[in-house]
Amino acid sequence: MTYSMGVSIDGYIAGPDGGFDWTAPDEEVFRFVTDEIRQVGVHLLGRGLYETMLYWETADQDPSLDDSMREWAAIWKPIPKVVFSTTLPAVQGNARLASGSLAEEIERLRAEPAEGHIAIGGAALAAEAAALGLIDEYRARVYPVLVGGGIPFFAQRGRRVDLELAETRTFSSRVVYLRYRVAR
Repeated sequence: MTYSMGVSIDGYIAGPDGGFDWTAPDEEVFRFVTDEIRQVGVHLLGRGLYETMLYWETADQDPSLDDSMREWAAIWKPIPKVVFSTTLPAVQGNARLASGSLAEEIERLRAEPAEGHIAIGGAALAAEAAALGLIDEYRARVYPVLVGGGIPFFAQRGRRVDLELAETRTFSSRVVYLRYRVAR
């Protein structure tokens, strides 16, 4: 399972005010993220990220969208999604509410034959998966900004995890991509 998000140099996916406008990708980074999402077979989301990503369920109807954003929407929309929430009564699009615990859902998904990998998004949900030792890869797009606080990319769970660097890339916008595998 992979955890991939944009992150500030000081380790946050959103600032103290909840904003993450500094993660708006330029064309080069957006192409990269689009290629990355092509590899996803199922995406696990917490409520917050699910609600943020709802836009993409109908984005193809937005006449102001450029071709690259239409392509993203066309890839994102059909991906099966599992949403973890105790407050949402229902979800939209190709999504379902999780019926079991995170560990149970991941075990079920890993047992099913599927193309693509399992991706997880949302800091709280990823922190839970990390605490359970369920994340295989961390993929961070590090933005050259210090936000001073907010929602951390890596929640502190008091457990050491050794990582092996698998890939790096520096974009012309000074965003740095880091892909680490969990050393097992």
